[in-house]
Amino acid sequence: MMDFLQRLARFLDRPLFPWKRLIMGFSIGHYVFESFLTFRQYRVLNRPSPPQVLAKEVSTADFEKSQAYGRAKAKFSMVNGLWDLLQNLAVYQFDVLPKLWDLTGDLLLRLAPARFTGELSHSIVFILSFLAVQQVLNLPSQLYYTFVLEEKYGFNKQTPALFFTDMIKTNLITTVVLPPILAGFLKIIQKTGNQFFFYLWAFAAGLQVFMTAAYPTFILPLFNKLSPLEEGELKTKVDGLAEQLKFPLHELLVIDGSKRSAHSNAYFFGLPWKKHIVLYDTLINDHSADEVKAVLGHELGHWKMGHTTKLMGISQGHLLYVFTLFSVFINNSSLYSSFGFIAQRPIIIGFLLFNETLAPFDMLVKLGMNMVTRKYEFEADKFAKDLGMSKDLAKSLLRLHTKNLSSLDADPIYATYHFSHPHVTERLKALGWTGEEKVLDGDVKEGVVKASGRDEL
Repeated sequence: MMDFLQRLARFLDRPLFPWKRLIMGFSIGHYVFESFLTFRQYRVLNRPSPPQVLAKEVSTADFEKSQAYGRAKAKFSMVNGLWDLLQNLAVYQFDVLPKLWDLTGDLLLRLAPARFTGELSHSIVFILSFLAVQQVLNLPSQLYYTFVLEEKYGFNKQTPALFFTDMIKTNLITTVVLPPILAGFLKIIQKTGNQFFFYLWAFAAGLQVFMTAAYPTFILPLFNKLSPLEEGELKTKVDGLAEQLKFPLHELLVIDGSKRSAHSNAYFFGLPWKKHIVLYDTLINDHSADEVKAVLGHELGHWKMGHTTKLMGISQGHLLYVFTLFSVFINNSSLYSSFGFIAQRPIIIGFLLFNETLAPFDMLVKLGMNMVTRKYEFEADKFAKDLGMSKDLAKSLLRLHTKNLSSLDADPIYATYHFSHPHVTERLKALGWTGEEKVLDGDVKEGVVKASGRDEL
C-alpha cells in the first residue's frame, strides 16, 4: 500500500502539475453539488401538505411555518456557501496564504525574541491570524443567522451581549489551547521523520481522550450552567433506567440551553466508567417524564450496543488514513510551489493544502458515515422499543420535530447525503407508529418535571 502511495506521490510531484486549478475546481464542484441537493430539497419544502403519516399531528399553520423555516435555511445555506466559495477562490487566486505567511513572519522578527521566530512559533501565529481573518469575514452571516433568521422563527434567545461574550470566550480558549496542540503536532512530524503518521495518530487519540474528560469540567461551564436534576418523577425514572441497563451514571444534569435557543436536546458524555447525562431545560419543559425517559432509552441504546465506541474507532481509522496519506505528500514540492511557496515548505501549509485535495474523498467519507449512523439510529430506536417505550418515543419524536420546526419531508437524495439520522417518517414507521390517530395533545404541562433553580422554566 505504501509503495503504491509513494508512486502516486511521485507522479503528482511534477513541476507543472495543476494543483491550484485542481483544488479550485474541487471547491467549485462541491458548491455546485451542494446547490443541486439544496434545490431538490427546496422543491420538497414547497409542498402544500405534510406526509400522510403526519397529517393528524401537524396543524396547517405549524406545517406552513415549518416549510417556511426550511426554505429560509435553504436560501441561507446557498448564499453562505457561495460566500465561502468566493473566499476560498480569493485565497488561492491572490496567493493569500504565502502573503499572510510572510506577514506573520515579519511581525515575529520585529516583535518577538529570536527564540520565538522558528517554524513552530511562526505556524502558531499564522494559524491564529488566519482564523481571526476567517471569523471577521464570516461574522455578518453568523449575525444574520442568529438575530434575523432564528429570531424570526422564535428560536434565538441570545442577546448581542451574550453572542459577543461567547465569541470572546471562544477566542481566548482557542488562543490558550491551540498553540500547545499545534506545537505537539509539528514537533512530532519534525522528530519522527517519515514514520510520523503513527505517532501523530497516537497523539491525536490521546488528545481526544483528554478533551473528553476536560471539556465538561473546564470548558462547558464557561458557556452554560449545569445543575443537578432535582428529585422527582423524572429523576426517579432516569435513575431506574440507568440501573436497569447497568449504565455507569455518575451525574444527571440539566443545562440552561434556553438562554441561547429554543431547540431541545439530550446527550451523555464521560469516560467508560463514569458517565454524565445532560438534559436541556427546553426538553424537560416541553416533554412528559415518560417521553424524556424514552429519549434517554434511545441514547442509552447507543451506549449499550457500543455505537459510540464503534464510531470513535471509525474516526480514529479515518485519522490514521489521513496522516498516512499526508506522510507521502508532505514533501510534494509542486503542491507548495503551486500556491506561492517556492523557497519554503512549511509543514502546516502542506497539511492545509493536502486537506483541500482530500475534499472529494471526504464527500464519500461523509456519505459512508451517514449510512452507518442512520443504521445505528434505527438500532437505538429498536432498543427503546424493546424496552416498551415505542409510543413515548414516537410522541417525543413528533413533539421535537414540530417544536423545532424540523423538515417534515425530505428529498431522498438530499437526505441520504446530508442526514446523519433517518427522517422522522422513517423512524416512526420503524417504531410501528401508523399515524391513524392523533397522539399529541399539543401541551405537556402535566407530567413535566422542572429543574431546580431554573427561572426560564
